[in-house]
Amino acid sequence: MLTTRFADGAPDWIDVGSPDIDTTTAFYGALFGWRFRSAGPDAGGYGFFQLDGRTVAGGMPAGPGQGPPAWTVYFRSSDARAAAEAAGQAHGRVLLPPTDVMGQGHMAVLGDRAGAPFGIWQPGRTEGVDLVGEPGALCWVELYTPDVAAAAAFYRRVLGLETSGVDFPGGTYTGVGPGGAGDDAMFGGMVPLADASGEAQDGPHWLPYFAVTDTDAVAALAERLGGAVRMPPTTVPGVGRTARLADPFGARFAVLASEASAG
Repeated sequence: MLTTRFADGAPDWIDVGSPDIDTTTAFYGALFGWRFRSAGPDAGGYGFFQLDGRTVAGGMPAGPGQGPPAWTVYFRSSDARAAAEAAGQAHGRVLLPPTDVMGQGHMAVLGDRAGAPFGIWQPGRTEGVDLVGEPGALCWVELYTPDVAAAAAFYRRVLGLETSGVDFPGGTYTGVGPGGAGDDAMFGGMVPLADASGEAQDGPHWLPYFAVTDTDAVAALAERLGGAVRMPPTTVPGVGRTARLADPFGARFAVLASEASAG
């Protein structure tokens, strides 16, 4: 499970790029109850989405040439430069080299060997997001990739992650978590693109999941707010009810009402 006691290799930050940050702010504010707080005049429009005063994500303007609107998942590393070097050696790419972020930490954006982008966050004064696993906050991440075995080897080399098979009705799911931390620290999974309806057209990518209490209501609201339902609400036995959505500019995300929270 995700926790704010961030282990190396675990997700510790997430942000979304948007061509219109005001529209994006209004969408997620209505959907999850987030409020947007600017990071200051020197931050280039970057700011923080907060829920009850606790930071759950970041957001920033993304102009032409900066790629399509998208969520980026960042993973904790004690050495962003070493992670970037390891990615290059493992046939990945360095999309944005390690950079100091106003003393708050060092960030980098990398691409895995299949092309899925992801971030690295080396904490400074900011450890990561303040809240995970509760309604309106990040609760799971999933990698859609053409080759799960190759992806597992890449992330093991770059972030020290470990994968394990999890049986569920209809098949086996590839779970992923920090190395040596055990199944209880599992924070996400890897899914073959060929088995993921609607995801293959988007190419390899990491998909963030946000916890909700009512998946159907959130999916319906997302559509009313100008977003899209990419996979309608679906019950996954033993997990909960999930849906895959997109915001008004096409940034992909998913929501999950877990069986545990429903109970």
